[in-house]
Amino acid sequence: MNLVRGINHIAVMTDDLDRFVTFYTEVFDIDVVFHETTPAFRHAILRTGDDSWIHPAEVLDSSHGSGRAAMFDRGHLDHLALSADSPAAFEQLRQRLIERGATDGRVDDLGAFHALWFEDPDGMRGELVVIVDPQLRGIHAPEPLDV
Repeated sequence: MNLVRGINHIAVMTDDLDRFVTFYTEVFDIDVVFHETTPAFRHAILRTGDDSWIHPAEVLDSSHGSGRAAMFDRGHLDHLALSADSPAAFEQLRQRLIERGATDGRVDDLGAFHALWFEDPDGMRGELVVIVDPQLRGIHAPEPLDV
């Protein structure tokens, strides 16, 4: 049984969300399924496949908004997320991450998907996602989910 379906999304920082979104939508014909402006940041979800997307975020005065040219010194990846293959796989992976002390196990409801944060051995934050609405409708800010 596969527990992970693949990469769900890559979250990247950008200095100009509009420019970023325009590039990916015009060049790759990617659909924007979510866009939000908050007092602290602006972000969007650009769907790249059935269960994958790019998640750009623009945060004022971030030093990570522009990529650097040198390989392995680019620095503006915020996090990556993996897609659990099913709700049962999500729960199994959640338990494994709890046992390793990589997460507190809290799950957030984001409307179209549920997610939990974990920390890998290098200290990078990662996200585990299970999609609950394949149409990705009703995406909203994280709300705690009782599990």
